[in-house]
Amino acid sequence: MIATLLRIFWIHLRRDRVLWLLTFFVPVAFFSIFAIIFSGAGRGSTPTVRVAVVDEDGSEFSKKLATALEKDKSLRVTTSAGSGDPRRAQEGGEDNQPGAPLTRKDAEALVRDGKVSAAVVLPRGLGQSFPTFGGDRPTVELLADTSDPVAPQMLSGMLQGLVMTAAPDAMLKGGIGQLNKWGGPLTPAQQKVIDQAEQRLKRPAPDDVPSGGAAASGLLAVKVVDVLGQEKANPAIAFYAAATAVMFLLFGCANGAGGSLLEEVESGTLDRLLSSSLTMPRLLAGKWLSFVLLGVMQVTVMFVWGWLVFKLELWSHLAGFIVMTLVTSAAAAAFGVMLGTFCRTRGQLAGVSTTVILLMSAVGGSMFPRFAMSEGLQRVGLFTFNAWALDGYQKVFWRDAPVWELWPQVLVLAALTVVFLAAARLLARRWETV
Repeated sequence: MIATLLRIFWIHLRRDRVLWLLTFFVPVAFFSIFAIIFSGAGRGSTPTVRVAVVDEDGSEFSKKLATALEKDKSLRVTTSAGSGDPRRAQEGGEDNQPGAPLTRKDAEALVRDGKVSAAVVLPRGLGQSFPTFGGDRPTVELLADTSDPVAPQMLSGMLQGLVMTAAPDAMLKGGIGQLNKWGGPLTPAQQKVIDQAEQRLKRPAPDDVPSGGAAASGLLAVKVVDVLGQEKANPAIAFYAAATAVMFLLFGCANGAGGSLLEEVESGTLDRLLSSSLTMPRLLAGKWLSFVLLGVMQVTVMFVWGWLVFKLELWSHLAGFIVMTLVTSAAAAAFGVMLGTFCRTRGQLAGVSTTVILLMSAVGGSMFPRFAMSEGLQRVGLFTFNAWALDGYQKVFWRDAPVWELWPQVLVLAALTVVFLAAARLLARRWETV
């Protein structure tokens, strides 16, 4: 009897493709995604970080330090204004031509716009004072976007290490200065140290600067300046609210819109509806519109709860929130309708929707922030629904972007809505009577 039951189970297992998908494909896919994310961090590698460098000092030391940052493979460094920089086009003066060195104001604007994760400001007097260990030395500032906590921590440690490899001449020169302060006659050993140091200063600096360098804590005074979140009551809450809301919005629309369609098919209600004056396009449009409204309410409840309990700054960003919530709900509802027309049974819908939504959420940033992923995985995330929706909400609540700057996210989500609805209309033809 047990053998018969096992044989029946195996026959059902072979026929149930959704069970195969959930049993074998989904665990392997999730393991692969998180292994790519976390194994890279475990090996000590980091995602490529976009950084702006402002050299206010202009000394030989500051130039070498900026060059060392440019040569580091883990950084993508910007030191001058590009030809397409709109801020430069609006400002007059010879120094504001394309290719001119960045100013502190330019760097801060790049961080606010999300074009770089951080900016390094090398202050005036840095080269003259280095190396000193007094409290009055100039402070290197890191203008940071703290929604990405990796960049400022990484740069702070990297700067301390690079001063040893990027400017050994400055270190030797500082050592000679300390020796000269001893006063009195120098011993032969002391004089030999000075002679060797002076010979070293006459040699050209090496062209190749190793990536990172050895840790040398305390050589530079580094201060992290948060240019975005310093005035926000609870800056991370908006991201988590959006990440959670988008993922569960997809689940709700898939199970609701898609599930109701399949339930009507299985009960015969759909045939009776289509035998009346109701057409399939109108039926799909009604389903879609109903779940757009439900999605708007679902996301609104999430953000209102965040405002009430976690001090989320909702009302000051109300216009952007309304725009993003409308287009996000519209695309999610269209996605749910499409899944309903694609699947044959509610069981199949449950398996397919769970697989697709969890994978999109993992790669698109709902489960793990995209800024901590590798650059390649971040590009893959742009093929998901979640990434565009979360980028839009980040612009609204973190970068305080005006509504018109949301056009890339709105355009993509609106295009996805049209594509999903068009696919649903084509797939629904099998239910129409001739």
